[in-house]
Amino acid sequence: MDIMIEDTFAQYEKLFSMKENKGDFFRHTMMKPFEKMWNMINVPLKAKQSNGYDVIMATKMLGYLDVADTQTGQQALKRLQEIQALQTADITLNYCMDFIKKHNLHINADELRFGLYIADPKKLELQKGYCGFGGIPGFIQVSLYPNSYNIPRIPALIAHEFHHNIRFSYFNWDHGNVTVGDYIVIEGLAESFAKELYGEQLLGPWVTSFDKQDLDYSIEVIKEGLHTKGFAEVSSYMFGDKIAKEQGYHPVGLSPFAGYAVGYQAVQSFMKMNNAGIAEATLLSTDDIIRNCGLFSK
Repeated sequence: MDIMIEDTFAQYEKLFSMKENKGDFFRHTMMKPFEKMWNMINVPLKAKQSNGYDVIMATKMLGYLDVADTQTGQQALKRLQEIQALQTADITLNYCMDFIKKHNLHINADELRFGLYIADPKKLELQKGYCGFGGIPGFIQVSLYPNSYNIPRIPALIAHEFHHNIRFSYFNWDHGNVTVGDYIVIEGLAESFAKELYGEQLLGPWVTSFDKQDLDYSIEVIKEGLHTKGFAEVSSYMFGDKIAKEQGYHPVGLSPFAGYAVGYQAVQSFMKMNNAGIAEATLLSTDDIIRNCGLFSK
């Protein structure tokens, strides 16, 4: 499978030099290579009506920097170029690819297209300025506003999103019927894959920022909601109350990213109790992992 890394640095240089039509350039040049991905999650490159829902609005909601914020963007771009972030992405993706070849796993796509974009540091404050999307096999996007915390963690973030590509090549994502159990396993596996390749010390705040008391409490809340269905309902458990309120979801009494932290603990516990590696765990169902992880049977 070919790896295609978009030259987003050159694209951003052009974008920041433009006086007008920045939105159209972002849509039709920067996001065009990902049109198939956006179509699969019902996001058009351009809305039919003015100010309608399209790729500009969707990326803003995901925490990407506003295309009009040239000053912030240029500062971030300079730092990303200095640390050779696209070269890091290339090395990371090839390392991930070597892993799946070695373990006879596959991604259900002819090529893997990767894009690195600048994040809005305020919108992604809880995530320490970085985030990603890898839910459609064949596509990965990450966004970050580079800082001392997230720069060393870029490979682990990319590996996390790469794992989503693997998982969704074997299991379908059913937006309307996804359960809390499904979602915590998906994220727990992805973070366990990142740990396998890059070590626990480089995992994100969504699994490392919980003390024992908060984690134990979160496990109990999520245990009661494991079979809750529907993306909005499930998101409340995954992202916690602060984000739930911002997105108009019903809060369930959890800290930010509680579902990620609990999912990671569940998968790690499963792997330890069953002497299973991440490659083996990747191919198991939600029920297999939840039932045999020991986390929810105490």
